[in-house]
Amino acid sequence: MDGNKSAVAPKQLLTVWDGVILICGMVIGAGIFKAPSIVAGNTSSAAEFLGAWVLGGVVSLCGALVYAELATRHPETGGEYAFLSRGMGRGVAFVFAWARMTVIQTGAIAAVAFVFGDYASEIFRLGSSSSAIYAALGVIALTALNVAGTVESKGLQKVMQMLLFAGLAFLVVAGLMAAGAPAKPAAAAAGSGSFGLAMIFVLLTFGGWNEAAYLSGEVRDARRNMIRILLGGIATVTVLYLVVNVAYLAALGLDGMKGSKAVAADVVRIALGDRGAVVIALIVCLAALTTMNAAIFTGARTTYAMGRDFRFFGMLGAWRETGSTPANALLLQGAISLLLVLASTATPDGFSAMVAYTSPVFWTFFLLTALTLFVFRRREPQSAAFRVPLYPVVPIAFCIACVYMLYSSVNYVRFAVEFGVAVFAGLVIMALGIPLYFLVRNR
Repeated sequence: MDGNKSAVAPKQLLTVWDGVILICGMVIGAGIFKAPSIVAGNTSSAAEFLGAWVLGGVVSLCGALVYAELATRHPETGGEYAFLSRGMGRGVAFVFAWARMTVIQTGAIAAVAFVFGDYASEIFRLGSSSSAIYAALGVIALTALNVAGTVESKGLQKVMQMLLFAGLAFLVVAGLMAAGAPAKPAAAAAGSGSFGLAMIFVLLTFGGWNEAAYLSGEVRDARRNMIRILLGGIATVTVLYLVVNVAYLAALGLDGMKGSKAVAADVVRIALGDRGAVVIALIVCLAALTTMNAAIFTGARTTYAMGRDFRFFGMLGAWRETGSTPANALLLQGAISLLLVLASTATPDGFSAMVAYTSPVFWTFFLLTALTLFVFRRREPQSAAFRVPLYPVVPIAFCIACVYMLYSSVNYVRFAVEFGVAVFAGLVIMALGIPLYFLVRNR
């Protein structure tokens, strides 16, 4: 990549609709097909179950409001990296970019790739390592698409998201069709019966709305449109989650959900029989691919921003004019994701291993990013294009939620001891970014 191309700036190609579609793609994924049965197992009534999802939407809305002000104060590609750099210094921003590149985003991509692999294997199996093979193929194909260009990637995202909405609508209809059918008796559900544990999985399923902050440098009229993107996206997700979970309850009841290993598949099976298994596998594959595409699209933007600021990583800060993409950052992100897919094959469950690997690091920097709002309010008291209502109540509430999620993520080892190595590995790799910063800061 030559020097002239390195100076090429991102183009403002994305509209409000593009941003909302990308948020929905990041949030609405495999979680809505996996988490509800775990949430049901830790709630005592249908009202408490649905209340947990409403609360998840409220917490996410508080975060969206915080990010809306941050994004309008500093509307540029880089998201949390830009906020942390200005609010807490280049060192914290560097460690975040390092952790995002090696743990947070690449781990999330690998986790969803395993979900895609598991369900694709239900349609056509590729031998004993079928899930890992499909996971690797998904990472390679979608990374190549994003390297090809921003317009091509966002076009596919729109198509996949519309098909996913149609698939969720199919689930709702199937749930209503199955509402009158007698459900099989549920086995006793494992779990601690903790509402707090239920919220861990609810908020995990809501995760991803913040990704729109990474796009602000490529959004038309960002100071106005970023607010619409964040709030419109999280409101859409909350309504969809509630409708889908009402359908689950209608078909299986709370006890039926508690005993279900694949709640969406069980709903469709009641309505359509075993042939519905292939249909639901296709829907979950679609959800996983949609989430992966959005994660790959946004993830490389932070690596690109780090490459601009630190000459040691200068090649990552090159923006390719053809296609308007951070091509080098995308290729490195894809390589790390593939490495994590390979490493996860040695664990009992690749998806769970990646959740354990990423969660503590993710919530650490979510908390730090929220705290930068207080720094900016004190340092830059002038009015921003958007200000968080009920300040400081809303950002404090969101910070408390972040602290709880960080505690719960580290405490996850209590519930799944076999993933303790993954939790430890994520924290250690994040910490390695500290000495690395002192090594490269003056280069």
